[in-house]
Amino acid sequence: MSPVSTVSFQDILELLERYGFLLLSDLLLPSVAGLVAGEPVRGSWWGHPRGKEIYAVASQLGISPNVLVVKLVSGKETFVHQRLWSALLSTCTVREPWQLRDLSEMATFLLETLTREPTLRVDYVQQSTGFSSKALAEAARELERKLLVYSESLHTASGAHTKQLESWDHWMLRAGFTEPLLTVEQGKTALEDALLILNRQFDAKGRLPWLAAAP
Repeated sequence: MSPVSTVSFQDILELLERYGFLLLSDLLLPSVAGLVAGEPVRGSWWGHPRGKEIYAVASQLGISPNVLVVKLVSGKETFVHQRLWSALLSTCTVREPWQLRDLSEMATFLLETLTREPTLRVDYVQQSTGFSSKALAEAARELERKLLVYSESLHTASGAHTKQLESWDHWMLRAGFTEPLLTVEQGKTALEDALLILNRQFDAKGRLPWLAAAP
C-alpha cells in the first residue's frame, strides 16, 4: 500500500519557490511525483497507484503563471520557478557551443525554421515536408535537451501526441517577460548554485546540460 500523501498543491508551489526547481520524477531530488506519492517513485510514475494525482498536480503546476517547464536537470522535465527565469533564459538564448555541437541536420532544420516562424507543430512539419515523424520527434527532443526552444506537448485531433516548438524570443513576448536577463555566466552560476544546494541536501548527482556536455 502506498503512503498517504499529506502534501497540498500550495505546499508544492512553496517548495518550488524555495528550491528554485522541482523535477517531475526522480529517486533522490525533490520531485512532483515523489511529493504526491509520499515516496520515491521507481520506474514510470504512470503505473503508480497515485499516478492520476501526479498527472493532475503536474498539469496544474505546468500552467501556473510563475512556472516554466524545461528539460533542465539530468535531461528530465523540470519545473523552474519564476525567480530563476532570468538566469535560465540568459542560458537558453545564448546558443553556446554545447548547444549547437553535434546538432543533427533535422534539429538544425527545425531551429532555422524557427527563425522565420515563431512556433512550429512537429506533426504539421511532417505533413508539409514528408519527413519521418520519428526523426522529427527525435530532433525536437534534441532541441529540448539543449534548451534551444520552448516546447509543449499537444493532443492532436486523432488523439496522438505531438510537440509544439517556440522560439525563446516569441515565448518571452507572449509571456510578457520583460525582466533584464543576467549575463550567461551569471545565469549559469545561479542555476549551478541552486542545483548544488539540492544535490548536497539530498545526496544526489543532478547535472545541468552544459556541464553534462563538457569534455
